[in-house]
Amino acid sequence: MRLEKLITKSSAKVIITEGKFEMDEAAALAIAQGLKYLGAGLAMVGTLGAGLGIGILGSGAVQGIARNPDAAGAIQINMILAIAFAEAVAIYALVVAMLILFVGG
Repeated sequence: MRLEKLITKSSAKVIITEGKFEMDEAAALAIAQGLKYLGAGLAMVGTLGAGLGIGILGSGAVQGIARNPDAAGAIQINMILAIAFAEAVAIYALVVAMLILFVGG
């Protein structure tokens, strides 16, 4: 049963009395769904490093080619290879975020 259906059928209730914590199913599912979204968002933080790394690599390659145009071929090959490795980290972060969102209960 979807979370929206549970919330519309019954209001979520959380009761805290004398150190005891009680929660109905709708509240528990709402918290679980929120934590799932939070986890997926935190997994995507890994893409920040990849984006920053790709920017630094591109900047360094352009500066290197500007200083030594004869080495442009070697610099460009190494830059493309390094960008591919940095992009792989971002793709792994995306896969982890997708797994968190769409796999499991």
